[in-house]
Amino acid sequence: MTVVGIGADGWDGLPVASRNALLEAEVVFGSERQLALLDASVAAQRVGWPTPLLPALPGLLAAHSDRRAVAMASGDPMFYGIGATLVRLLGTAAVDVLPHPSSVSLAAARLGWPTDDVDVVSLVGRPLATLHPALQPGRRVLVLVGSQTGADEVRELLDTRGFGGSAVTVLERLGGPHERISQATGPHDPLAIVAVTCVLGPDTAALPRTPGLPEDAFDHDGQITKREIRALVLAALVPVPGQLLWDVGAGSGSVGIEWMRVHPASRAIAIEPREDRRKRITANAEELGVPGLQVVAGSAPDALVGLAQPDAVFVGGGVSVPGVIDSCIGALAPGGRVVANAVTVETEGVLASWHARLGGELTRIAVQRAEPVGGLTGWRPAMPVTQWSYRKGLS
Repeated sequence: MTVVGIGADGWDGLPVASRNALLEAEVVFGSERQLALLDASVAAQRVGWPTPLLPALPGLLAAHSDRRAVAMASGDPMFYGIGATLVRLLGTAAVDVLPHPSSVSLAAARLGWPTDDVDVVSLVGRPLATLHPALQPGRRVLVLVGSQTGADEVRELLDTRGFGGSAVTVLERLGGPHERISQATGPHDPLAIVAVTCVLGPDTAALPRTPGLPEDAFDHDGQITKREIRALVLAALVPVPGQLLWDVGAGSGSVGIEWMRVHPASRAIAIEPREDRRKRITANAEELGVPGLQVVAGSAPDALVGLAQPDAVFVGGGVSVPGVIDSCIGALAPGGRVVANAVTVETEGVLASWHARLGGELTRIAVQRAEPVGGLTGWRPAMPVTQWSYRKGLS
């Protein structure tokens, strides 16, 4: 399989190697728009991608496995493109990729933005909320949209988040004869780039990716790990991009949400028995830019059965329930980490017992906040938290 990237400049913009691959092909796969860009000299059978694509793709490839095949992609096939999907299905050795400049590269060139200092977010087939974490003061963001209203939807989100003063540029049909770059509102080409220079309003607080968001950033009923404790929990959990966290007894979902905000590849499952709290978790995840957070109904340890193997587990609720910590440790991948908090004497005793049995670190955390005392200021202590953290052996 050869994958050929093509731009809005069509056949004329293809290098010799890409043209030759298409001329020698027996079958060419692509979208209706991509196939229409081919020169008349391409004699191969043209096959449109099925909808939905992913379930039908293995059968389609198998049906043409004995033919010289080319799959067409927009721009760089390995940048949110079909190339990555085909490599996963067929293996690296079976796929030859001939890229074209991506729309992001072309947009950066038109704007004079260095690509190594730009955040890129794709909203093609993804919720608008995915954009939230990238909105940071002073940052430049290139947003791939997939509809004619994508730019206005981005502007609406910017207004909601307090970034209404940000500069927004819409770049359409880059590299083609009908290229258009403007700050206009209204409909645009469905596959466009929206460039945002983020300007945060003076009355709005930033929500950085670093753990420890204020409690009022979440909708909660009081069942939430306080920001100082939460920051220490995340530090102990060591959020590595791409790894999976179980947030057991998730409450408002704050730990799992902050784990996922660290990096777009981070994944988390929130386990929560109460329906009202599960709804809050879902809403918080949407509002804070991690709509991919998986929410599971039920109580540990029963609700843990059948879940994907975690790299880290936070036990915020259910520490004293028999079998919960046993199940979490048993499910962990080798080298994985478990962190559990206790605020009562009984749960503290459970963690002390596990520390005596397996080791790890046992820490007592006390936080005091300054609050008014009459006309003066005094320190009001929060309930101390005992934290046990343990890394599962590799042997």
